[in-house]
Amino acid sequence: MEYRKLGRIGLDVSVVGLGTEYLNKKPRKTVVSVVREAIEQGVNYFDVVFAFPDYRDNLGAAFEGYRDRVFLAGHICTGETNGHYRMTRDVAENEALFFDLLSRLHTDHVDVLFIQMVNSMEGYQEVMKPGGVMDLARRFQREGKARFIGMSGHRPPAALEAVESGQVDVWMFPINLAWDFAPGRKEVFQACAEHNVGLVAMKPFAGGKLFQQKDRGSITPVQCLHYVLSQPGVTAAVPGLKNLKQLNAALHYAEATQEEKDYLPILAAFQQDVEGNCVYCNHCLPCPVGIDVGSVIRKLDRALKASGEPSGQARASFYNPSRIRSPKEKPTERSAAASDCIECGECVERCPFDVDIISKMQLAAELLEAG
Repeated sequence: MEYRKLGRIGLDVSVVGLGTEYLNKKPRKTVVSVVREAIEQGVNYFDVVFAFPDYRDNLGAAFEGYRDRVFLAGHICTGETNGHYRMTRDVAENEALFFDLLSRLHTDHVDVLFIQMVNSMEGYQEVMKPGGVMDLARRFQREGKARFIGMSGHRPPAALEAVESGQVDVWMFPINLAWDFAPGRKEVFQACAEHNVGLVAMKPFAGGKLFQQKDRGSITPVQCLHYVLSQPGVTAAVPGLKNLKQLNAALHYAEATQEEKDYLPILAAFQQDVEGNCVYCNHCLPCPVGIDVGSVIRKLDRALKASGEPSGQARASFYNPSRIRSPKEKPTERSAAASDCIECGECVERCPFDVDIISKMQLAAELLEAG
């Protein structure tokens, strides 16, 4: 495994870390096996993003006996309602959620504490205001409960403001072959390098989208990771992996040949901005009527792919559901159906990728719930 210094923090972290979002709702046996195999193969950077109790408990079991071998990144501003992700800037709630994180992970500190989803200038100003979330994070740092402070977000203006402010040690940003040609993104990488802010890349596989676009040629996890790790300022990539097979495919990067890493032959095919495409991150939640938006759109995309219909940047209104045949999909136990959407627009306001969620819910209701 290769290691790099994490910005001005100066600590060595593995260039391939582990994003744990896809270990949510997995059996404890799976979580423990994936985490410990990653550690044994040299991974030392682990991102713990959600507030779900079972998710945290499973990771706590996985890290037991290994805490001194890992660099833990924890998050605040992430809550949960009825098993669904929810963003919160409430200071008292975030304090309680952070202590819950430490308790369930059986540790007295995290190595970097991320303030999550700083996606706009207004959002940046909100977390930085006196008595706000940044002040809370700084207090945890003074108390030794958080060694360093980070932020995460998806949009360049807020990212540049945070990086250039000198207030954060680490910035986490989505970086991958498909998205990085949008204006402003490369400037974020360069700013992190110039200000010695550790840059951690989330979503290096674009939520799995890169592996679905077979019309552009096959692409491997190794090529995706090498692209990300070749960008200026990037210290580590944290792919979301849900089982040992996916873990080993990603960790093959450590022993891959230069030929296997070469992404240049396919680079041109991915030079596009994918604003408008869902990556199933569920930052849009909570839904007032209980729809698991990411899960519904994932099922919709799979059905469209199986039918041969395009599922890229085109809006849902492009599709003609009468030309698509799909078996009836029933909502999960915790999720309302797409047809329950009341078109309130709250999800659209929260979405960092400008997805036309309402149109996708309309299409999902026609396609996936047809009797």
